[in-house]
Amino acid sequence: MEQKHLSKQTLNLVLSAMFLAIGLVLPFLTGQIQQIGNMLLPMHLPVLVCGLICGWQYGAAVGFILPPLRYVLFGTPPIFPMGVAMAFELAAYGFIVGFLYNRSRWQCIIALYRSLFAAMIGGRLVWGVVRVLLTGVADQAFTWQVFLSGALFTAVPGIILQLVFIPALMVALDRTGMVHFRRESKKTLHEMS
Repeated sequence: MEQKHLSKQTLNLVLSAMFLAIGLVLPFLTGQIQQIGNMLLPMHLPVLVCGLICGWQYGAAVGFILPPLRYVLFGTPPIFPMGVAMAFELAAYGFIVGFLYNRSRWQCIIALYRSLFAAMIGGRLVWGVVRVLLTGVADQAFTWQVFLSGALFTAVPGIILQLVFIPALMVALDRTGMVHFRRESKKTLHEMS
């Protein structure tokens, strides 16, 4: 039992490192152009998938580490205030999606979409709150229009990409047996074993 738990933990650490690496590299596909990155949200994908596959702890950690690490390695995103706000936003995505999905009675496509929607809303709210708090430190005004533009209007292509790609990936992983959707509650599974 201890060895099985240890191997699951080791697997989650390895997968988290892989998702972190993907998050570092994926923005290069947008050509490091901030406007395209703001539209496609390339760093969000690996954080959300990490939260779903590895759990909320790993998703939150990868999300929080990714923007500052990317800044140290590649100089983007600008660390203040954007990088700081993104660190909290991505940590919220990883936490919320992993927490809700893992605690769903049934881990299926419906639970996946519910978790994704909640994470997208929660993460954007966290981003907005952090940006408001940083407004007092930074000399940049953060208005309702800036929030709506950054959290919703500009991000529509990335939101669509997340809602199409992530469920398709999870279904493919379920069909290959790498990740399993489950229909029974955890209590029922535990009682059966």
